Amino acid sequence: MSVAAKATAEEDVLRADLYDLLGTLLARPPSAEILGRVSGLAGDQSELGSSFAALARLARQMTPEAVKAEFDALFIGLVRGELLPYASYYQTGFLNEKPLGLLRRDMARLGIARAENVYEPEDNIASLCEMMAGLIRGRFLEPAPVKLQRAFFERHLAPWAKHFFSDVEAAKSADLYRPAGTIGRLFIEVETAAFGMAE
Repeated sequence: MSVAAKATAEEDVLRADLYDLLGTLLARPPSAEILGRVSGLAGDQSELGSSFAALARLARQMTPEAVKAEFDALFIGLVRGELLPYASYYQTGFLNEKPLGLLRRDMARLGIARAENVYEPEDNIASLCEMMAGLIRGRFLEPAPVKLQRAFFERHLAPWAKHFFSDVEAAKSADLYRPAGTIGRLFIEVETAAFGMAE
């Protein structure tokens, strides 16, 4: 393996790790074990690094019960949460619209199936992050080529994910999720730029 190929592979592992982290935090309230892992993250002086450090600090300070209350306020609520983390809602103003149909078609083509214990629409941000990680890691068949990753990203994440993560940053109910929102926004910006330079 060449040095360039090894560097690219390491970069892809980091990308997949970050998609998996976001997917884990956004799928359900993180357990004490997940908070423990997050509390070990480190950062630097960059905006992204500072956000990782803030996320780790909050994960050390907050109890699982407090994080669950925050998650519920943000994404569930009594009637609905402060935010609706679905591609259809962000792109059309309604749930279960055309973006969900397009995603289901692509999922079938790529051999991606919704988990049996998941009942919410597949176009939620957590599932999309998990799918991107799966494409990069080869969870569905084999690692997807960059062209396929780019097509999936541009169709299902680029049109709305940055806006969603910005809303998480600004949400009144957000504490732990505020730096997670910043991490998500910055990561989507990096992915957008990187895919834009890819052949």
